Amino acid sequence: MLYPTGRLSDNIDVHSRKPVPRSKEAPLPDTTIFEHPLSEKCRTWLRLSRLFEQLEFHSPHSAEWHARAAMSALLDIANVLSRADIKSELLKELERYRQSLSRMADSPGVDTDRLAHILQNLQQSCQGVRDISGQLGQALRGNEFLNSIVQRSSIAGGAFDFDLPQYHYWLQMPQPERSMQLDDWRHEVGAVQDAVDLLLTLIRNSAVPTQEHAPNGFYQKSLPSNVAAQLVRVGVPSSGGIFAEISGGKHRFSIRFMECGDWQHPQQVDRDVPFSLSTCLM
Repeated sequence: MLYPTGRLSDNIDVHSRKPVPRSKEAPLPDTTIFEHPLSEKCRTWLRLSRLFEQLEFHSPHSAEWHARAAMSALLDIANVLSRADIKSELLKELERYRQSLSRMADSPGVDTDRLAHILQNLQQSCQGVRDISGQLGQALRGNEFLNSIVQRSSIAGGAFDFDLPQYHYWLQMPQPERSMQLDDWRHEVGAVQDAVDLLLTLIRNSAVPTQEHAPNGFYQKSLPSNVAAQLVRVGVPSSGGIFAEISGGKHRFSIRFMECGDWQHPQQVDRDVPFSLSTCLM
């Protein structure tokens, strides 16, 4: 979206229809980012984004355990998409952002060329989702081979060769053939991945990080009621030995900074904690 200076975020790639993926972000050195969704829709986008990242990471590798991890991500994607309202939610959000950004065309300081590319990306993502017939992921959930893996996977350790010989055969196929098949299955929901990546890129770049302090490890903030709260991003030094426990919704959120020296009983720190905060409202 726009920074306060009126500049469109540089992290949105306007030369292709896909936004810059999350893995290409450039966080501060030695900083761990904790994200917390402030809406159920954003929670779903984050889950799908991470599953698509898992699928893309493991698909090119030849080892069986990579193939199992890629298959697990694919099946989880199909499961998340089984919610009947995800398609309409995606289309509604893409259209809302398109209208919101369109109103900025005549604002001073806006890079109109970059804005035009982003609007084109939104339009193309809308069309890609609309072109998927029926419920999202329906073809994956209707595949007998994939269904056989889902059914056995509900049993602890139930998806190995003696349980699923056809799956064992697929896992032993040459990697190029196996990867080609995964790409075919992923293609059925590729438009969903493009739309989710674009939405999350716009959300994450709708706010500029500010430097904050949490007295005795606690921070709370109320949110304006006239805008849609989407996401909170908290950055802490990776070497600090603490993590951020975030809770909240559309009206307010709170952050507790915790440490867990024994990895069993996390405790809220009793000192002031400096951190970076992005409150993404769109």
